[in-house]
Amino acid sequence: MKSFDAIKDAAIARKGGEDALQAALADSPVARDITTLGDDRILSEFCKRVFQAGFNWSVIENKWDGFEAAFHGFDPARNAFMSDEDLDAHLRNTAIVRHGKKILSVRDNAIFLCDLAKEYGSAAKCIGDWPASDLIGLWAVMKRRGSRLGGVTGQYALRFLGKDCFILSRSVVAALNHAGVIDGAATSKGAQRKVQDAFNQWHGESGESYTRLSRILAMSVPD
Repeated sequence: MKSFDAIKDAAIARKGGEDALQAALADSPVARDITTLGDDRILSEFCKRVFQAGFNWSVIENKWDGFEAAFHGFDPARNAFMSDEDLDAHLRNTAIVRHGKKILSVRDNAIFLCDLAKEYGSAAKCIGDWPASDLIGLWAVMKRRGSRLGGVTGQYALRFLGKDCFILSRSVVAALNHAGVIDGAATSKGAQRKVQDAFNQWHGESGESYTRLSRILAMSVPD
């Protein structure tokens, strides 16, 4: 497996120098204390990323005030009891994107977050306190117990919430292959374990956040 220094050197060469790489990394999201968030903000972020998946992100952003109003500020307890009448109202609401299965995911993820709140005190505490050294464990919980949160959808939701995390984008997966971490996709449990172990090692070598490590990997290979 390649060292982090070798990967960073490749990213520097591609970007045209250390200063250029750091400029490209300047807008990297900064990790924050997710435990201080209300669970309504967790549900809101989950909903936004689910609706953006396979869709024009800017359309969802432009309609977001409508989503917040339609889903009662994303109160988990209220949305966990979404009725057939609520669903019908959502499907008629032109202020949101009227995608039935994605609308139902709001209810299912509200139930998921309510269950986490019972187990951990709040869903935000569960997600915020989950160690970055076991992100794949958190992904597994989100995929198994949530709705439409598998793959990069859930990963981006965590990143935008402020979780220090890597994302298995196409470029990152390509870089992981190039670095000798995996051979092929990063979808199996075994491959994801190798990926997590590699990021943990690079984090220890460099002191870089998992977010910045992920972005440096992506910049180390051709677009």
